[in-house]
Amino acid sequence: MLGSFTSVFILWSGTLNSLNVSNSLFLDGLSSSLVLLTWWISMLMMMASQSAVKMKNNKSSLFTLSICTLNLILIMTFFSSNAMWFYIFFEASLIPTLILILGWGYQPERLQAGMYMMLYTITASLPLLALIILITDFTNIFNFTLKNLITSTNLMMMQQPMLMKEIIFFISLAAFLVKLPMFSVHLWLPKAHVEAPVAGSMVLAGILLKLGGYGMLRMYQYLSLGFSHTLKDIIFCFAMWGGVITSIICFRQVDLKSLIAYSSVGHMSLMLAGVLSNSSWGWHAALGMMLAHGLCSSALFALANYNYEKSGTRSLVMNKGMLLICPIISLWWFLFCVINMAAPPSINLLSEILVFPSVLFSSIWLSLPLMMMSFLAAVYSLFLYVSTQHGGYPKFNSSFTAMKSSSLLLLFLHYLPVNFMIMKSDIICTWFI
Repeated sequence: MLGSFTSVFILWSGTLNSLNVSNSLFLDGLSSSLVLLTWWISMLMMMASQSAVKMKNNKSSLFTLSICTLNLILIMTFFSSNAMWFYIFFEASLIPTLILILGWGYQPERLQAGMYMMLYTITASLPLLALIILITDFTNIFNFTLKNLITSTNLMMMQQPMLMKEIIFFISLAAFLVKLPMFSVHLWLPKAHVEAPVAGSMVLAGILLKLGGYGMLRMYQYLSLGFSHTLKDIIFCFAMWGGVITSIICFRQVDLKSLIAYSSVGHMSLMLAGVLSNSSWGWHAALGMMLAHGLCSSALFALANYNYEKSGTRSLVMNKGMLLICPIISLWWFLFCVINMAAPPSINLLSEILVFPSVLFSSIWLSLPLMMMSFLAAVYSLFLYVSTQHGGYPKFNSSFTAMKSSSLLLLFLHYLPVNFMIMKSDIICTWFI
């Protein structure tokens, strides 16, 4: 908690320029923003899990150790400038996440969900490991910074045909596209979310998906140089139309956590479009959307868990009438559904304002899926609110009690930064100029 609040003051105090701490560690606005998000979400994970873990004495010491270990691994991932260490920490984050899902998941299907997550992410990242070994062996350059990677890639690929460049381009980004995840490689995410405890869902949506975005921003800065646009355009179309399809899939969901998980795929598709636009506005928007989505989706999963603890089910059919029973939780549902559709004053609004022209400047033909994604995000956010708050409360569900002050504080600490960050919006605009 102390680290969370300290990092807020550091970030608010002024612009964080690029700083090489050592040969293997560096710090800039992008990595420091995501480390701040990691600390903040980790603190909120501990608060959200008190009733499920601490009060029931459900291996609380192992739970705390898993979260602290995951926190340390994620921080080292964001700070690492060594390509090999970055890959090791990038993959090591799966281990404590898998422990959270298997140890504190709800249904026996959590084993299948963990297997899906491991197979998807590890299979896609093995070619990246081979590429890192190849580049470092060819050039003897290990640093992950932009200048050195441009040099090493240009040296190795200077005599290669265009087809080989396209293959290198794809395998370099595949690990991050799966972690993001992009449509067509997203099937592991809803399974993992549905089976994970509230802390697992919060860290998956709040931080682990951002590893994919962070890797895309770091790698695409140099991978876009010297490569043809064919494969990039294919991924661009997959991202945009995939976001539209997953937004439509949201209306078919009957599980609260599954709906929020599919909405995450749609939001991260828009973030991916900002990265692929290869413009400074798009990259600024990508960072802003990662920060906003990390806080908003984490809060929505915390709210879904609160409904589950009180009603005993996550079904949209049975979670109705909350407005009549608990108006205060209905207010929080409304506030975070509004943030989810990028309404003011959240940082999500600024990010979408920046991503729209950056995508349209890339291709005017993408205006249709872009408008559909924005419209459908508002529709399924309102659908989520109306489905849970209106209607008659089922009589067979247990009665609701008043929200505890700790639950209100948890939601307030989600709401505060995502809205007040608009007053410090330069944090998303100074890491890359």
